[in-house]
Amino acid sequence: MKRRDFLSRTAVAASALGLTGSAGAQAPSSPHRFTLKYAPHIGMFEQSAGPDPLDQIRFMADAGFGAFEDNGMMKRPVALQQQMGDLLAKRGLTMGVFVIDGDDNWKVSLTTGKPEFMDVFVQTCRDAVDVARRTNAKWMTVVPGYYERNLPIGIQTGHVIDALRRGADVLAPHDLVMVLEPLSDNPDLFLRTPDEAYALCRAVNSPACKILCDMYHVQRNQGRIIEHIDWAWDEIGYFQIGDVPGRKEPGTGEMNYRNIFRHIAEKSAASRREFVLGMEHGASMPGKAGERQLIDAYVAADTY
Repeated sequence: MKRRDFLSRTAVAASALGLTGSAGAQAPSSPHRFTLKYAPHIGMFEQSAGPDPLDQIRFMADAGFGAFEDNGMMKRPVALQQQMGDLLAKRGLTMGVFVIDGDDNWKVSLTTGKPEFMDVFVQTCRDAVDVARRTNAKWMTVVPGYYERNLPIGIQTGHVIDALRRGADVLAPHDLVMVLEPLSDNPDLFLRTPDEAYALCRAVNSPACKILCDMYHVQRNQGRIIEHIDWAWDEIGYFQIGDVPGRKEPGTGEMNYRNIFRHIAEKSAASRREFVLGMEHGASMPGKAGERQLIDAYVAADTY
């Protein structure tokens, strides 16, 4: 979509949505009915809804979004986790990912195969089961971490598979799914592409181990987004969004998210699968106006 066309659509959508924004933010008069389950996160609409996480969730629901994600959920107080889970259920929002987050050391050490790091990972998976129960969650993000440069790549891969199998054994009885996220942040990361994650999922061979296809990272590492989605489709459990460059809302970079969203929607319908698409990005403009523009960007990209 041309930039001037995108901005024109944005202006029209802003008027139609009628978002006022405040700690007691007014609901849009006629929210867009999104085709896919896009999932904002805490902080994304703080200027419009205020600092209270529960008010922010209410604002997301009023704006028409069908899902929510929260990377830091495991670190939130138990009482707040329960309140957030109850509110999501009441407002009909699907809970997306949170990060399986324990001692930071295991994140960079699963490739080593050392029992102490493996044990921390498995225990954190057990803790995640309780968080998932309180928040009605199904998916949890897992990142294998960094290469262990002193070991051959095949040995590192075997160690990661062993760890993931043990984690899957914890999650599968509860119908929970760890989703492996390939990243582009630096070249020392062990898992960088969807095809590598595909191979790990096939080796683990569990419904509790799937791929988190963060399209921002795929674009930075490889491009060819739609082809990578098709190749890894059977093992993808979750998507995340961010335009390149800048990691902001759709329409701000080089990625044609309108076509990508249409492809995911059509393929999901054909295979009778449903996905949450996490909005793991920032806003290109500050303040309430930037938050309105972010919503309008999704309205424009979701219209096809």
